[in-house]
Amino acid sequence: MTAGSRFFSLILPAEGREREAAHERARAAYEDHRWLWRFFPSPQGTARDFLFRRRDVDADGLPRYYVVSARPPEEAASDAWQVHPHPRAYAPRPAAGTRLAFDLRANPVTTVRSPAGRVVRHDVVMHEKKRLLGERGLARWGEWHERPALPNLVRQTCLGWLLARAERLGCAFDEPSLLTEGYAQHRGKADELRFSSVDFSGELTVTDAALFTEALTRGVGHAKAFGCGLLLVRPLR
Repeated sequence: MTAGSRFFSLILPAEGREREAAHERARAAYEDHRWLWRFFPSPQGTARDFLFRRRDVDADGLPRYYVVSARPPEEAASDAWQVHPHPRAYAPRPAAGTRLAFDLRANPVTTVRSPAGRVVRHDVVMHEKKRLLGERGLARWGEWHERPALPNLVRQTCLGWLLARAERLGCAFDEPSLLTEGYAQHRGKADELRFSSVDFSGELTVTDAALFTEALTRGVGHAKAFGCGLLLVRPLR
């Protein structure tokens, strides 16, 4: 996303149109960005200029979308979905020392160089699995009888990824408050792995106002086109 003004929007099913909204909506996480483009019509080849976070919290099982964008969404893009109540200007300016609760869906990856010299991104959980197996001379995870539980491995590797980025994000995370949930691998039509995601939540303290503002408006990490990277915050009471 380029520098400039931002808008914060909530896109959710229109009241009384839930069945139609369910028929319209995207069916897989990797398709959400294509579906959301209808709210941001633009010439072919235009760079994506919005971040979003999908949450499946509707009483009828339908998602809602939190969106930060460089331009307001088109409210008439769908009769079954609405921008509610209206897009509002988004210009966060949290001061250093501000304590906030946060939610973040992210794509934790590590970057390695292949034998051919290419830079390749790997899911941090799968990368750690491979490393642990290599240390033990094993080929498959199931061969390791005393292997760590997956939730523990997810928490260790994903929290390590998040904490390593705290300084560049302009914040300090309160480690005891941090939760990791919903680790998932999202696959495409040919069952190829497209990206992985995990949901973080907890508390943080802003340490650098400029860097943190950039994180709020530009996002965190990779796979932003697939609903990762939007940092949602609220004041701690």
